[in-house]
Amino acid sequence: MKVALIGMMQSGKSTIMSAISGKAMPPVGSVNIEEVIVPVPDERLDWLTDLYKPKKTVCGTVDCLDLPALSFTDESGRSAARRLFGKVRTVDMFVVVVRAFVDASVPPYGGSINPVRDINDLKTEFLLADLELVMTRIERLEKQIHKPTKTQSKDKAELALQKKLQEALEAEKPISSVIEHDVDMDLIKSLGFLTLKPMMVVVNIGEDQIGEEIDLSGAADESTEIVTMCAKIESEIAELDDESKAEFMNDMGIDEPASIKFVQSCYKTLGLISFLTVGPDEVRAWPIRGGISALDAAGKIHSDIQRGFIRAETIAYDDLKVHGSEKDCKAAGKTRLEGKTYVIQDGDIINFRFNV
Repeated sequence: MKVALIGMMQSGKSTIMSAISGKAMPPVGSVNIEEVIVPVPDERLDWLTDLYKPKKTVCGTVDCLDLPALSFTDESGRSAARRLFGKVRTVDMFVVVVRAFVDASVPPYGGSINPVRDINDLKTEFLLADLELVMTRIERLEKQIHKPTKTQSKDKAELALQKKLQEALEAEKPISSVIEHDVDMDLIKSLGFLTLKPMMVVVNIGEDQIGEEIDLSGAADESTEIVTMCAKIESEIAELDDESKAEFMNDMGIDEPASIKFVQSCYKTLGLISFLTVGPDEVRAWPIRGGISALDAAGKIHSDIQRGFIRAETIAYDDLKVHGSEKDCKAAGKTRLEGKTYVIQDGDIINFRFNV
């Protein structure tokens, strides 16, 4: 999973990246894309590690890209943003960081603090960047469809779809509002349209705003994951040991650290869950899309397991925790043998039976 943190100048985006990753911030004014691998906190892995005492424990990870700050106040800033967009079309989702904190020593982007404006400005630039790509693609396809090639029928189908996308973008609607079928998605997925990607919002608040609800109506609908955090405080928390961290968070009225909130919201935005494998050699979490079959989940581990799939021996994590061992789960009738079409559930502990 590759996630891009994106935001306007002075949004505190890099401070948040540092807080969730524990890594140092890039130099002020950096124009490079910084990449950090963030582990996925999962208390289930901690419990399973205590139970199985494996040689190693492997958690899921989120590949986070910290993009250079954006500015759309002049044509130079817009041009720089377009170049940047071209480099991140392969990411799975965007995390939009917006500023809500007040600090006289940090000049606000655009002359005022306005999270709704910042989100909408970014959405507009995404629309324009996608429209430019669509227009270029239409021009190319209109030339290609007159050539007797093996892809002629496919090119015609894509051209019709691209024209639908053009209409949507010109009406200020994202491409995600048009694509309804897998067939359509297959035609355009390689292009990496920005408005086709899911988006989550992180609101960077001040210390005096903790517990306050920030109104983003007009920029984010009810389906959008919104995480509110104080980057300044979270960066301080990240530097503390576990005991001091718990005490400090309690004093500040913070339930959980930013890294947990951040990863959970990324997972929810992308529709991800985790199944688990256990044993004396390794305890591991395997992130997958929700709704995936046991057969496809087997392929996430190894193609040989998928090819020789027989059954998925499955125990729910909660059942294992209640009964304490695989043997006791089996005695209680909590161990199941599932077939290829079984839909994996979050927290399933699976031992794939296969024969190659």
